[in-house]
Amino acid sequence: MFPVKDDIPTDRPPLVTYALLLANVVVFLAVGGDAVARHGLVPADPTVRDALSSMFLHTGLLHLVGNLLFLWWFGPNVEDALGRGRFLAFYVVGGLVAAGAQVAIDPSSTAPLVGASGAIAAVMGAYLRLYPWARVLTLVCCLFFFTVIAIPVTVLLAGWIALQVGFALLDPGSVAYAAHLAGFAFGLLTAGFVATHVKTPESLLRRGRAAWQ
Repeated sequence: MFPVKDDIPTDRPPLVTYALLLANVVVFLAVGGDAVARHGLVPADPTVRDALSSMFLHTGLLHLVGNLLFLWWFGPNVEDALGRGRFLAFYVVGGLVAAGAQVAIDPSSTAPLVGASGAIAAVMGAYLRLYPWARVLTLVCCLFFFTVIAIPVTVLLAGWIALQVGFALLDPGSVAYAAHLAGFAFGLLTAGFVATHVKTPESLLRRGRAAWQ
């Protein structure tokens, strides 16, 4: 399955989301190969500076693209609901919470943690909290047959959580699954307190702005 877009139009250009996407790409292209070792967050010796820098570092192109696609899908409407300043603060704090959870789970590890996935997971959790009724237009492949269907975001993200838990149980050391789950939980639990412009199905229908049915 490959999500394409949701059915909620945004009211303002998601400038912070675009800036975060661009910043991650620029950092990936600009830094040297030793940046992960020098600026990643090491659980055995954590610092706030490394926690912040690690959010913009990725180990490879697939790592980068995978993370940024989720930010591209879920970021715009969360930014629209929170406002640009709050969204940026929410993203950073969510990333710090996610990193802190991974440090707490594995405090003796000397392997550097890098990637935007903890912060982006917070955005995903926020999306589910704010728009549990939304549907996501998703490309589905079955052997050689492709189709596009609308999947409830609750189903899509429940599947994502199940994968995180399953992978964590099968291979706990290779990926910071605790950071993913902690970031998601942070977004799910806190977004409702900071959102100021949450759309509802009724408000979209009144404005005649439902994207598709």
